[in-house]
Amino acid sequence: MNSPREGFAEIRATYRLQFHRDFTFSDAQALVPYLAELGISHLYASPIMEARPGSTHGYDIINHNRINPEIGGETGFQDLVAELHVHGMGLILEIVPNDMGVGGRDNAWWLDVLEWGQESPCAGYSDINWEAGRADLKDRILLPVLGDQYGVILEQGGIELRFDAEGGSFSAWYFDHRFPISPKSYSEILDAGGPSLSEITANFGAFRLVADRERAVVLKRRLAEIAAEPVVASAIATALQRFNGRVGSAVSFERLYRLLDVQAYRLAYWRVAREEINYRRFFDINDLAGLCVELPQLFEDTHRRVFEMIEPGEVPGLRIDHIDGLFDPDAYCAALQQRLSEPLYTAVEKILALYGGLPDWSVDGTTGYDFANQAWSSTRPEKRR
Repeated sequence: MNSPREGFAEIRATYRLQFHRDFTFSDAQALVPYLAELGISHLYASPIMEARPGSTHGYDIINHNRINPEIGGETGFQDLVAELHVHGMGLILEIVPNDMGVGGRDNAWWLDVLEWGQESPCAGYSDINWEAGRADLKDRILLPVLGDQYGVILEQGGIELRFDAEGGSFSAWYFDHRFPISPKSYSEILDAGGPSLSEITANFGAFRLVADRERAVVLKRRLAEIAAEPVVASAIATALQRFNGRVGSAVSFERLYRLLDVQAYRLAYWRVAREEINYRRFFDINDLAGLCVELPQLFEDTHRRVFEMIEPGEVPGLRIDHIDGLFDPDAYCAALQQRLSEPLYTAVEKILALYGGLPDWSVDGTTGYDFANQAWSSTRPEKRR
């Protein structure tokens, strides 16, 4: 099948490369002349958008519009594309429209939902059941990240309230998992710091009644400014100490328990996810949350950088990950083509049964599982006899 982009070779053979911090664009660039000699016409690249630090696969994307700095970032990508063009080769890019990496401390969209709940502009990006049957999950997201029962972890001091002096914000932490505290709760925290925080406490107290994001940004900025003052920094440290409790004294964790109990999330033992999870995941992987890419604005927000690569010919084709996970695969594939000025070569990840076929979608085929199975079967000894 021919690539629809002028100036690129016919798609004769692809060679898949798995990018991660130990195999970067620079490493791939060095291989291009050799691959060209082999007759490879296109590199088939694993997901290259920013994934969680240290990711070895790239599917746990935390920013759909930034090329992963761990594998070379924008500069490395441009250098690789230039080298491919020198050898008359192209790049088929795998994209992940169905889900994103959550948990940890890296995904700004997810963290915003944890901080603001249903008031977050990102609240509709994932399928979250805000009306779950359990009373303790109403208007809240279950976060099954703990290594033991919530009460056990809490009384062991495993969850710690911290202050980010640069951002003027409070968050609870469990290892590398960050759980933002709603600005509506800041007055409660600051009040525990004593009279030196009375003014900013009162400001956040008033904000609690009429909460808005712009006002929260202003107040956080002001908190960050005064936190540089030794007296204020000491008072905030005192507040944190009073919330974080003492191991061996269960009652000392009461304040932290009450604070977490009014947030837009509920921390839980990872084993309860199977029965209680209330957001859509990639199969049963808790840290890959589904995306409602059928929403027009989210479609644009998650594909902006990809479209910027396609239009100038840097990426003449796409491989769509987990097409069956989308709400409407047919509409999604059509939207991709309609968004571009020219038809785009598109392959989808879909395993077809012997009795089934590829639906009539706006795609050029699948990624070759069927051929791979046939090729493997033909090499088995019983097949050769």
